[in-house]
Amino acid sequence: MPGASLPGETYDVVVVGAGVVGSAVARELARFPLRTALVEAADDVGEGTSKANTAILHTGFDAVPGSLEARLVREGQRRLAAYAAEVGIPVEPLGALLVAWDDEQLAALPGLARKAERNGCPGTRIIGADELRAREPHLGPGALGALDVPGESVICPWTTTLAYATQAVGAGVDLHLGCRVRDVRPGGRSGHELVTTRGVLRTRYLVNAAGLYADELDRMLGIRDFTVTPRRGQLMVFDAFARNLVRHILLPVPTALGKGVLVCPTVYGKVLLGPTAEDLDDRTATGSTAEGLAFLREKGRRILPALLEEEVTAVYAGLRAATGEDDYRIACHPELRYVTAGGIRSTGLTASMAIAAHVVELLAEAGLEPGAVRPLPAVRMPNLGEAFPRPYADAELIAGDPAYGEIVCFCERVTRGEVRDALASPVPPVSPAGLRRRTRAGSGRCQGYFCGAELRELVEGAR
Repeated sequence: MPGASLPGETYDVVVVGAGVVGSAVARELARFPLRTALVEAADDVGEGTSKANTAILHTGFDAVPGSLEARLVREGQRRLAAYAAEVGIPVEPLGALLVAWDDEQLAALPGLARKAERNGCPGTRIIGADELRAREPHLGPGALGALDVPGESVICPWTTTLAYATQAVGAGVDLHLGCRVRDVRPGGRSGHELVTTRGVLRTRYLVNAAGLYADELDRMLGIRDFTVTPRRGQLMVFDAFARNLVRHILLPVPTALGKGVLVCPTVYGKVLLGPTAEDLDDRTATGSTAEGLAFLREKGRRILPALLEEEVTAVYAGLRAATGEDDYRIACHPELRYVTAGGIRSTGLTASMAIAAHVVELLAEAGLEPGAVRPLPAVRMPNLGEAFPRPYADAELIAGDPAYGEIVCFCERVTRGEVRDALASPVPPVSPAGLRRRTRAGSGRCQGYFCGAELRELVEGAR
């Protein structure tokens, strides 16, 4: 539990950062007979960049051909799609349309189509204005055409990170939450000492998956390969009544700052508009601004005018770890028995399982002998997706356990049985926000106005 002192044991591998990448690395290491720990500064997994993204399962069609990112996104997409089906992570294959709004953007589409072909994305093609309008009848006026990318999907990012961490913990990985690394004392072959807010950890090998703080952890070991610039992305969430306005992921033609403002359905039955791309100095600046939201409304009004007439359920902002490079900054330092997985861009969710496998390969190159592969314990995650059966509508499930028929959060139709299960899970929430990411409770139209007090009481009672 957060706040408890650390065990005085030496690990084979410690992974710093329990976002989607760090949790995936921990899960991959759990496949071997190693003593592994996953260390996280926050009181829950997925509390940083991983909880605040656009939740797209990318094909990698627009990655730099031949880059490490292109390879890992392509491989990661296959791995994660299969894993999602295995453990119950909701995925909806909607396809994407990269919409051109002027002649310059239209002229860029053939180059993007060639890039997609080089990146191994089949079926990508350019469509004209008439077909685009037929497929997206609510699109704003003036669209000249689009690049059709049929392989793009949306996924639940919260369940993905939690599934990795749950399976890792089930296989014996120690999860240390509320455990910020303050210093690292490199020990070469004798191992590292990690000075944390909960005591000292010792490890033979170290993996840096610290996201926005990956460069700071590097510097503790004397490495200055890159600097992280927090890039804030503000987003708006529109209510479920807006869902019928859009059939695909609507993407802009990308710029040097990123993929730009998109309109994207979610697996929860809502619609996202965003993100912005604001380079900041503050690595904690996850607040929304009036200027940012006004910018999104301006962009949204052009892309999907009717969307702006719908109710906004929530606004939020996340910080991406930008490094000024067009690729991931994944590096092995064999002399230190240390691997950095830094500069993981917005595609990191898609690439997470492939990044994890790559990191373990790098650890082996640094001298780690992982041992024989062993099976992981099976897990089945609760479904948060609207396109799949949910407990409140499952008569057979309710007949077996009436708690699944007792609604606690009416906006999102979350039942007492789901809340109970989340609180008793191997990686339970310690706050209403953590419960929301596990059940959707409190994330609907009223934002917990009616159910918030009861949810907080249930969480605190479980703690």
